[in-house]
Amino acid sequence: MPPAHRSTADLATRLGVRSDACTVVGVRELSPSLREIALHGDPRLVGEPGRDVMVRVADGSRWVRRRYSVRWADPDTHRFGLWVTVDHDGPGARWARDAAVGQRVDVVGPRGKIGIAPDVDWHLFVGDLSAMAASYRMAEAIEPPGRAVFVLEIAQDADALTASFAEGLGVTGLFVDRRDRAPHDATGLLSGLAAVELPAGHGHAYVLAESGVVRALRAALGARGVSEEDISHKSYWRAGRHNADHGEPERD
Repeated sequence: MPPAHRSTADLATRLGVRSDACTVVGVRELSPSLREIALHGDPRLVGEPGRDVMVRVADGSRWVRRRYSVRWADPDTHRFGLWVTVDHDGPGARWARDAAVGQRVDVVGPRGKIGIAPDVDWHLFVGDLSAMAASYRMAEAIEPPGRAVFVLEIAQDADALTASFAEGLGVTGLFVDRRDRAPHDATGLLSGLAAVELPAGHGHAYVLAESGVVRALRAALGARGVSEEDISHKSYWRAGRHNADHGEPERD
């Protein structure tokens, strides 16, 4: 396999991670809002559950990077999968819609700091469609007996994708219909969170969504007694702004 583009390799060196020129080996429409892109490449790119990779995509006549949580990984076959939201217009969504088997893409990883919290009794995953891949992969790594609670907002019924978990793991899931609310309106997820009874014992929450929604959910969890130390959060996007060229939401 030829090496990744030089700028990608240089970036990986600066970040202290890996880079590879991966090959698209599978494309699958999961719902009108989500596509799965399966890639073949260095298995060390994917990291532990909760981590993401940076993908180099075209934005008109220039290149930008977009970050996607790894949904699944098979180290034996050097394959891993990304769930990419395609219900909006952006360079990452366009790449996912146009992706075809055999195409090459430069990837850097693993990135991110979120992972499964150790030694807790339950795990709460809250977010929009962009949170689904990381939430399911992390939950699949929970050791039974444990508890996983999901509050996920979907744009339409077909987005209510489920996953299989280890026998003995207690799972509670709630899909929130976004209806006619804006994608960055926190009302639905706040209502869904309020409807869920948190299990007994010491838990950890993972909040993954639009930046304003993340702030609102963190405040709601705090009001229910969940400390900041027990909340892992990541803003995947920011309403009204394109993500920066490095893939993170733009800041003020």
